[in-house]
Amino acid sequence: MKTTALDMGMQSKEEKLLRDMEADDANAVARKRDHIELAFRSQIADGTLDNRFYYEPLLAGHPERGAYPEFDFLGKRMRAPMWVSSMTGGTQLAHTINHNLARACRDFGMGMGLGSCRSLLYTNETLPDFNVRSIIGDDLPLYANLGIAQVEQLVERNQITVVRELMDKLSADGLIIHVNPLQEWLQPEGDRFAHAPIDTIRRFMDNFQSPVIVKEVGQGMGYHSLKALFQLPLAAIDFAANGGTNFAKVELLRSDDTKRNVYGQLAHVGHSAEEMTLMSNRILEELGNKALCQQVIISGGVKNFLDGYYLIHTLKCNAIYGQASAFLRHAREDYETLYEYVDAQVQGIELANALLRVK
Repeated sequence: MKTTALDMGMQSKEEKLLRDMEADDANAVARKRDHIELAFRSQIADGTLDNRFYYEPLLAGHPERGAYPEFDFLGKRMRAPMWVSSMTGGTQLAHTINHNLARACRDFGMGMGLGSCRSLLYTNETLPDFNVRSIIGDDLPLYANLGIAQVEQLVERNQITVVRELMDKLSADGLIIHVNPLQEWLQPEGDRFAHAPIDTIRRFMDNFQSPVIVKEVGQGMGYHSLKALFQLPLAAIDFAANGGTNFAKVELLRSDDTKRNVYGQLAHVGHSAEEMTLMSNRILEELGNKALCQQVIISGGVKNFLDGYYLIHTLKCNAIYGQASAFLRHAREDYETLYEYVDAQVQGIELANALLRVK
């Protein structure tokens, strides 16, 4: 019988299929051997299950890349519910860190808060370290950052226009005000506040038209501080809860033994991100339409995508989660290292969104 080109093509396909099956069989043998060897090491001990979620394996397929739905936050469209929390400025590594982080925000659709921009108030010497708008692009949120001590001084001197000039330098969408009384108290070079920060923030916002975010720096905030902030027309509140980088502890580590012994316990004062989430839900319910702020960045002790996914789906308002030290650890090196870390986090969020439901 004459062999046709079609027959030869079919034989070629069959041979390829057989080769693939043989390769798969070889992989299967190795895989099964691994399963046997690792089985006893892979058992989860009683009491260590993550009980925050219902695991629903039947309701969705594996998510495709980019499966997390886009959403609006701070007036812009984001693709991942992650925020690069304010970290560093005015140091030798700041340029590398900020530029790497801005690239990651662009590539994954995240928002970014810059570290303290105090050095830019009256000079442009460190501007190259912070000038990342051209990298992150115009479509994602980028916020400048000043401490409450600097804001208080500018309000007292009637120099709020300096902040407007800072915003223009950076093409920033708004300003983050970080409130850090314990850090300033413990810092040898620290400032002292003449007024309650909430009063300074109100006075500042009366004369500043751009969006404002208020955050702590690693202690978190209690019920009454949160309630006062939710009643202001803020763009967002950033928790900066206790559990992540704690700047009171940072200053204690810079201090002498006497101060460490006397004030050491202050680093353990504060509130966790989960506690602040539950307090915020209570406050939002109590305030009703008097809650003028309806967006939150949950940061401080958010160790991984499961923490972030749980908290943003527990909080009863528009929320994303922020990380600082985890990003910082990877952003100091080459961009590929940071990219791989963020990529894994984003894929984790996509998987959680497909298969998990918060209890």
